[in-house]
Amino acid sequence: MTNYALITGTTSGIGKALAEKFAQEKINLILVSRDIQKLNQQADLLSNHYGIKVSVIAADLEKTDTAFMIYEKVKQLRVEVQYLVNNAGFNECGSFLETDITKEINMIRVHAICSTEMMKLFIPDMINNGYGRILNLGSTGSYITCPYDAVYAATKAYILYVSKSINAELKGTGVSITTLCPGSTRTEFATKAGMENTLLFKLFVMTPERVAHIGYKALMKGKVSVIAGLYNKTLVFSSKLMPVRILNFITKKMLSKT
Repeated sequence: MTNYALITGTTSGIGKALAEKFAQEKINLILVSRDIQKLNQQADLLSNHYGIKVSVIAADLEKTDTAFMIYEKVKQLRVEVQYLVNNAGFNECGSFLETDITKEINMIRVHAICSTEMMKLFIPDMINNGYGRILNLGSTGSYITCPYDAVYAATKAYILYVSKSINAELKGTGVSITTLCPGSTRTEFATKAGMENTLLFKLFVMTPERVAHIGYKALMKGKVSVIAGLYNKTLVFSSKLMPVRILNFITKKMLSKT
């Protein structure tokens, strides 16, 4: 059996940067995303440039039982997933009274349910092999209540706390879970969510490559969680000291379109 890193949501943004980072470290890859054409292009580029093995699985994580399909595909490949990265995600931002409930339910499915299913499926194999590393994508919103981004922040809070709890259960198994919590990052994420004109995505925006480097380093060290960037660390720390009404006021301003 050959060891691999499985990464979801790899064709853009932080997921793409993470795939590049693992490839640089000569770790074989399983790339998971919806667009098979983009996946194949990405796989060819990474395998040719870095001399690694790259497999692809086209999958829509919004659909029920997708995680189980991915797991079966991996078994058919006859490889072992040593590193699991639950990166795929999106946002539906705005007033809760106006946002699209279907998109929000799908967001819960991708961020919370599918990530949980993936861990449930792959962790036993990692324990049997005596080693495994899981990287789950949280957010600064994992720590902060977010008016105008309520459901997104709630899903990211779920990711942080379920990851911390399972990680504690796994002590001594050789398997660990790290939650990477970035703030605003220069990707297609903001544009797709209609957030590109908010203050949040105009101030202290990080590159996906920098975020990926921070996440990868924390993952390999087996850290429980990491907040990407000094500004974001300061933001999260400060939020714990502020009255809730002040914090909510600031968050509304940050998420208001300019």
